Amino acid sequence: MLPSGSCAEKVREHLISTGVGYTLSDHEPAFTAQELAGAEHVPGRMVAKPVILWAGGELVMAVVPATEWIDLDVAAASLLVPAVAMAREDEFSERFPDCERGSEPPFGNLYGMRTLIDVALSITSEMVFPAGSHSRSMRMTTADYMTAAKPEVVRLY
Repeated sequence: MLPSGSCAEKVREHLISTGVGYTLSDHEPAFTAQELAGAEHVPGRMVAKPVILWAGGELVMAVVPATEWIDLDVAAASLLVPAVAMAREDEFSERFPDCERGSEPPFGNLYGMRTLIDVALSITSEMVFPAGSHSRSMRMTTADYMTAAKPEVVRLY
């Protein structure tokens, strides 16, 4: 479990209050989702990569496997909006005050954003993701993640 006062405090509190189990790992700093997969010795398809997008005038968090890139046209069609664009870090980093920049956990719902997950990631058995720090990650069952984050399942690539 995440020690109190560490990164992603909102996630820690939420998981405790909902009774969702997880494991926490410390590792060498990983600045990309693929680096996180290597640090955790798991396939990239198990690593949940949060990406912040502009969709319909609002910031949304899209979660895909580390091995994939979001197709903005596919995402726009899935969300029924005319266009989707990548958000710049300076447009959303303030929403994650308990996280290191670029290490946001895939819980947009806790940071005032709609959370989307790609169909392919939603059917994996387990996932690993940043825990608000470049050197700390969480692992949980995908079923528990779905319960805790309540993401919308859509096609994103």
